[in-house]
Amino acid sequence: MSVSERVSDPVGLSEVISITRDLIRIDTSNYGGGRAVGESRAADLVERLLGEVGIVCARFEAEPGRTNLVARWPGRDRTLPGLLLHGHLDVVPVDAAAWTVDPFGGEIADGMLWGRGAVDMKNMVAMIVASVRRMVTAGEQPERDVVLAFFADEEAGCVLGSQWMVEHHPEQFAGVRDAISEGGGYSVTLGERADTRAYLLNTGEKGVLWLRLTAHGAAGHASLASQDSAIVKLAAAVGRIGALDWPVSFTETTTHLFQRLRELTGASSELSPFELAALVGPSASRLRAGLQNVANVTIISGGYKENVIPESATATVDARFLPGQRDEVIARIREAAGEGVDVEVQLELIAMESPNDGELVSVIEAVIERHDPGATVLPHLIPGGTDAKALSRLGITGYGFIPLRLPADFDFPGMFHGVDERVPLDALDFGCAVLTDIIRSA
Repeated sequence: MSVSERVSDPVGLSEVISITRDLIRIDTSNYGGGRAVGESRAADLVERLLGEVGIVCARFEAEPGRTNLVARWPGRDRTLPGLLLHGHLDVVPVDAAAWTVDPFGGEIADGMLWGRGAVDMKNMVAMIVASVRRMVTAGEQPERDVVLAFFADEEAGCVLGSQWMVEHHPEQFAGVRDAISEGGGYSVTLGERADTRAYLLNTGEKGVLWLRLTAHGAAGHASLASQDSAIVKLAAAVGRIGALDWPVSFTETTTHLFQRLRELTGASSELSPFELAALVGPSASRLRAGLQNVANVTIISGGYKENVIPESATATVDARFLPGQRDEVIARIREAAGEGVDVEVQLELIAMESPNDGELVSVIEAVIERHDPGATVLPHLIPGGTDAKALSRLGITGYGFIPLRLPADFDFPGMFHGVDERVPLDALDFGCAVLTDIIRSA
């Protein structure tokens, strides 16, 4: 029996599950290139839920419908540096025909909530809202100011979201020192011991380069032999870039991570970093991605008529680079592209690392110990990018921590932008409890 035949919509759900479901049911698809459904309806829901407990949001739009929300929840000691909790309201598009369920149905089956945004990242938006509502209703107040931000456009490079807010409304984040958002927080089971659990804390992000390759040649009739084909040049360039061998390189984050993995698993020193990463199960691919630069050709375009040799052809390369290696990556790609192929930067997002220790990290470690005794917290360098990159321009130290306690065999990384995206219901409840405790303790 298919999942779609077993779905249910039970009553009596916890608030965090209900909010996540309601957000999933609002389509906020972001297609890139300025094409998006828009985040305004999701922002309306968040604004209403926070307003019900007296948290007033300010709305900001770089373009109509591309809504950013910011609210400040005053702390008991307003001289302390503030804490920012943030998430993005947009999601990547879906091919609905490939899904088992309605991707915007917010359906519940097999103990999981299904739909686009269940993992990236309407779950965290719901956790933030539910945690704040729970604390305010109970008469609690945070020790320090807590700023809540819900951004547009993260899935298309943050241009109309966090980047625009940092450039045009930096005052909304005044006094903030640390931030928590996406990119980590979920549990992994180490090795063959099901009782050895670790939570990956995003303390670093690879940089992003979207590069446009343009090959130039001589236009002509396809019935004649071509001596200078732009498409042939581009094909050769693409092949060379795809064959680049990127060496393993450790950063501060990955050095600490892999040292701790060896200690916790008792793994032999003879195991390679890639073999060691395999001990975390389905998340191995994300750990391995933090060890190397990566350059993938994602789009190729050329020609406009079957019997015409075009004078130009283009390709797009998505390169993800380790902190400190931006210039080296561009240089290698330019060299591989070769003569007659221009390489132009279309989009660039910085690489960054945050400290593996400090006050907020200690709070997170202590809270995890209370909610999952014996578990540990490990630093993690994620292969993608988040709104933390833009916020770092304001001196805000960003961490990724959406706390989710997951089954050992659950392919959580495969849920990001994946088909049949889903999250366990009990993981949402666990995450909300942990996040509430972090807010109380920070």
